Amino acid sequence: MPADRMLPSPEAADVVALARDIARRELAPRAAPAEEAGAFPREIFRMLGRAGLLGLPYPPDLGGGGQPYEVYLQVLEEIAAVWASVAVGVSVHTLSCFPLYACGTDVQRKQLPELLEGDLLGGYALAEEHAGPDAAGLSTLAVPDGDGYRITGTKTWITHGGEADFYVLFARATGDPGGLTCFLVEGRMDGLEFGPPERKMALTASTTARLHFDGAWVPEDWRISDEGCGYPIAAAALDAGRLGIAACAVGLAQGALDHAVRYAAGRGQFGRPVIANQGIAFLLADMAAAVETARAGYLEAARRKDRGLPFARQASIAKLAATDAAMRVTADAVQVLGGDGYTRDHPVERYMREAKVMQIFEGANQVQRMVIGRHLARDAGYAC
Repeated sequence: MPADRMLPSPEAADVVALARDIARRELAPRAAPAEEAGAFPREIFRMLGRAGLLGLPYPPDLGGGGQPYEVYLQVLEEIAAVWASVAVGVSVHTLSCFPLYACGTDVQRKQLPELLEGDLLGGYALAEEHAGPDAAGLSTLAVPDGDGYRITGTKTWITHGGEADFYVLFARATGDPGGLTCFLVEGRMDGLEFGPPERKMALTASTTARLHFDGAWVPEDWRISDEGCGYPIAAAALDAGRLGIAACAVGLAQGALDHAVRYAAGRGQFGRPVIANQGIAFLLADMAAAVETARAGYLEAARRKDRGLPFARQASIAKLAATDAAMRVTADAVQVLGGDGYTRDHPVERYMREAKVMQIFEGANQVQRMVIGRHLARDAGYAC
């Protein structure tokens, strides 16, 4: 059952309808086998790029779709409703394009059309083992060497690790706290090695791996913005990325709700459909309320972003609320299906496992509460 949406234009409605059609016709049949095999679906990203769905929030002259962020997020939601690994991959790919678009030189931005059209795949290399959400605490170093830099350090939990053609990399070019610098690096280069894919409980078709830089040389021309100016780029990208994860979480919850409703309407007990039992009907009603409330939250934040208004606090609220809701809704979907929900004959057990990580990545929900609290303190006039 398609979500009831209010979209800003007929073109936007067509874009979301296209995403829904591709998701259900092309992605849904492949999701379970790929997750079971842990197979990275590189061809899916090419297909989405050729359909114009990989660069929606970027300008058409760069190969993008020229759509508002609220439309892009609803496309993500449609994809996540059938295959969360791909939706998360699209979110990360879009995130990796942001520094190039916002701060890249004309030469650097020439890579954008191939990225936005799916010929190239991007990754976002920020997190480190002891500095997951703390961008100011990164230890990867970029030491000047001739007309470039030598990069040394390890990045962890990198989506598309070992699969991406390019990574946006954040490293410390000086020893002071303001020394964070952003680079564009090739996916295959001397001095860059990859750890084995992480053995995750879900999102197994999304490759996650460590990146080990051992004196990898990056030309100065591939430094994005000025040396020491990487932190604002990382912070702005993370705010937008949190909205991407919020949309993925809502799509995942919507998929779980849809499956639970179909199951409850089609299974009989005591001479009537399960959905006619008040206990199940009320559970489904609470699930629907959680999904629609979470959707409204991320759309409010996205519309602020589209209008050029501050949205960092709203992005953290949207990510927190949507991912917590997804965890509850997917667990309740398993409950609606009973014993069947606990088997791999139905996708809801996978949805529940996938929901868990959404409370963790792009800044764990405890971090989102810290961010929201700091905004509230500043708004009240207290330094923090």
